[in-house]
Amino acid sequence: MSRSVSALAGTAAASFLPWSVASRTVAAAWDEAPVDPAKADLIYRTRAPRNGEPRLKELVKDWITPTPQFYIRSHGANPTVVADQFKVSIAGMVDKPMTFSIPELLERFPKSSVTCTVSCAGIRRYEFIKIKQMKGVPWQEGPIGNAVWSGVRLSDVLTAAGVSSDAKHVWFEGADTVVDGNAAFPFGGSVPMSKTREEDEKLPGVLLATHMNGQPLLADHGFPLRTIVPGYIGARSVKWLQKIVVSDKPSPNHFIADVYKMVYSGTPVEIDETAPIYRYPVNAALCSADNKDGKVTVKGYALPTGQKGCSISKVEVSPDGGKSWVNAAMGEQTGEFCWQFWSATLTIMNPETEVCVRATDSLGNTMPESGPWNLKGYLYNAWHRVPAKQLLN
Repeated sequence: MSRSVSALAGTAAASFLPWSVASRTVAAAWDEAPVDPAKADLIYRTRAPRNGEPRLKELVKDWITPTPQFYIRSHGANPTVVADQFKVSIAGMVDKPMTFSIPELLERFPKSSVTCTVSCAGIRRYEFIKIKQMKGVPWQEGPIGNAVWSGVRLSDVLTAAGVSSDAKHVWFEGADTVVDGNAAFPFGGSVPMSKTREEDEKLPGVLLATHMNGQPLLADHGFPLRTIVPGYIGARSVKWLQKIVVSDKPSPNHFIADVYKMVYSGTPVEIDETAPIYRYPVNAALCSADNKDGKVTVKGYALPTGQKGCSISKVEVSPDGGKSWVNAAMGEQTGEFCWQFWSATLTIMNPETEVCVRATDSLGNTMPESGPWNLKGYLYNAWHRVPAKQLLN
């Protein structure tokens, strides 16, 4: 049974662990060390850098994903971070460039929390790989999770710095170093300025997070500071955040300018002309099955398109490869920019068929039967298909 969302949210907001608890050093060499026992049950797709996803049956046990079950996505080794010396700067098109230590950030600005789902753009990439080989982490359905994130609102920090009226984008740069051939550069990203203003009293547009599920961030999740951008792919939630730059154009960082784009031929012109990926599309996956008395009860998650106000309107499950469909029952726990759990009980007549899942959101977006292959294997959201015999075993 899922833990209480309100209880967890209260923990994050009211029991904000003091920064001294997290005052520690995280060495880059730790990336090569044995896996933390708390993370041992993740399926690691790569060890250096660390990229792991949970087992699906564990993923859907809790609407709020326990931190040990939350996927890890890193492009380089964990950086060396000395907490008491770590600072984040705000520069560019601002009236007052600023630099803050983490304690200064938490003392100066109101604390804020948001419960939201973070999903990797490469989720379900293995299904593209079955069509044609490609580079990239061979993710299955697990690089997704829903957590309570706490910190301060980026909008408050930008207001204090005084943003130019001509500013259109906010850049983020992490403290990690990514090595690609002979080149080495930090991981980074940017979001449109309008996203930082897409907020209300309960929901920040972008959060500068220091805590996850009521505890200080772990090294793998960006300790001591990261961005959380509700509704956007995980690559925009930059970990180990040390630099914020306000600009009139998107960041020139490799992961905005060249990577995390939907490209099909990969020519320089196509890459230059293609916009970065920001919002994630509607998606769903079947994650567990319980076979009893000839009936199979299946459970999974569905994620609405990452647009404010959007939610899952229905999830349909087919026991016969898409010939017929039944509506799944929805879980009670919901939230804006959050996944939705679902379940359905099926009678499977033919063990040689596939059980299919598709979701539709409140904007009318429905998962397609199939999707076009793209060079990087991003945003696979065709019907999720599982061999029926796999569920009957």
